[in-house]
Amino acid sequence: MEPIVFIPGLMSNYRLFAPQIQILSRTRSIQMATLGQAESVRDMAERVLKDAPETFALVGHSLGGNVAMEVVRRAPDRVTRLALMSTDPLHEPPNVAAERDLAMARAKAGRLSDVMRETFPESSLAPGAALTHVQNEIQEMSATLGLEAFLTQSKALQRRPDQQGTLRRISVPSLVLCGIYDRLTPPRRHELMAELIPHCGLASLDGAGHYPSLEQPQAVVSILIEWLSA
Repeated sequence: MEPIVFIPGLMSNYRLFAPQIQILSRTRSIQMATLGQAESVRDMAERVLKDAPETFALVGHSLGGNVAMEVVRRAPDRVTRLALMSTDPLHEPPNVAAERDLAMARAKAGRLSDVMRETFPESSLAPGAALTHVQNEIQEMSATLGLEAFLTQSKALQRRPDQQGTLRRISVPSLVLCGIYDRLTPPRRHELMAELIPHCGLASLDGAGHYPSLEQPQAVVSILIEWLSA
């Protein structure tokens, strides 16, 4: 069975996919990509490809989804399956890019924790018992990665390429997954991706927002297992 490469999203690390890795690593080789200090999605994709196995299944969340799309664009013969979560194939709109400039300025002024709360507000997550846990995980991952990672990853999001053409050319078993409470990359955007990718599965999770792998970990495990067996 092919190995799986996970690419975490903005200010996330292995903890984002820990529940899924714990289960899937029993039967498959797992690799967690790191995005390093690259300031563009293209450079991040090059890093992933340099470190990845020769062929692999690919899972990307948020910014990691943008990087995953670029990996597929650059090396389609190396990716055996593709799963995209809580991400967006379009360019960043100018007004959002301007807001990101302000967020970076505030982070430089020592307000990174506040910026992360504002970047991923409660309204982007599902209500319920898991909410506080997910918010704490976001803060702890962010604190581990630090200011420089926030700045470089934010710049990469501002400059990300439009990948609609890439999605139309994908020919491997694919999955688009989102939480119905996600207000940052809403379900309609995931429906668009699923329409663009030939023969793509779409999963919209109740009880999840922008972080389905943390908010509904067992459901995401089940969905990924089904995708891996397609």
